[in-house]
Amino acid sequence: MCLLLVAWQQHPRWPLVVAANRDEFHARPARRAEWWTSPRVLAGRDEQAGGTWMGVAEGGQWAGLTNYREPSRPRKGWRSRGRLVLDALGHSPEDFRANLDPDTLQTDYDGFNLLFGDRHHLFYVSNRDRPLRRLAPGFHGLSNGLLNDPWPKVHRGCDALQQALPEALDHTIDGPETEPLFTLLRDRWCPPDHELVDTGVSLAWERRLAPMFIRSPEYGTRCSTLLLMGADGSVHFAERWFDAGGEPQGTRHFQFRA
Repeated sequence: MCLLLVAWQQHPRWPLVVAANRDEFHARPARRAEWWTSPRVLAGRDEQAGGTWMGVAEGGQWAGLTNYREPSRPRKGWRSRGRLVLDALGHSPEDFRANLDPDTLQTDYDGFNLLFGDRHHLFYVSNRDRPLRRLAPGFHGLSNGLLNDPWPKVHRGCDALQQALPEALDHTIDGPETEPLFTLLRDRWCPPDHELVDTGVSLAWERRLAPMFIRSPEYGTRCSTLLLMGADGSVHFAERWFDAGGEPQGTRHFQFRA
């Protein structure tokens, strides 16, 4: 993922709402979200490295990952960062938290951010930030910097998520209304140059990467993913995928009870 927006304990019936975009090179092979046989998780699959960027397990554990953008730093991590998501999905949040080794995260992985938890817990860990922490209720945003960094897309996304929640979650009988959440993730507004984040890439790439929804011939938003967890254990997971032109190619919805 390259954008994770989270509403944590902001609605009495839906304690967790996640709206996320996965940005990647179009040439990198990947499979759409489906139930895996082993481990038993619902997630997309990175066909190149074998991991995933976001998923949810039968027991209600979930995790989502973004890469930390640092082009000047040589890549040396020998473990796939997408495997961290699978590791998180295979354990309770408390057990996964307890077994994380900060030294291994630093030496074995390139820069990453990981959000993980269930409907009762939400944790954040990064090997480019201070130690793992439990997140307070509120709206949280994560792109390719650190959690809640003041990036324009992060601010804009959290504001949009807060505004979309009533339409998506209130007055619904058969479950949440996902279209307001998918719509906010299609935002292609680009901030003016003086507001762009300087992450060490060229100005042209900073402009290209600045919107919430990215569209370019070689790199862009490949899919949008929604995850909603109810206080009663119900789980709604939806994925919409896009072609290289940024046009939607289909949507799948999954519902189950953790």
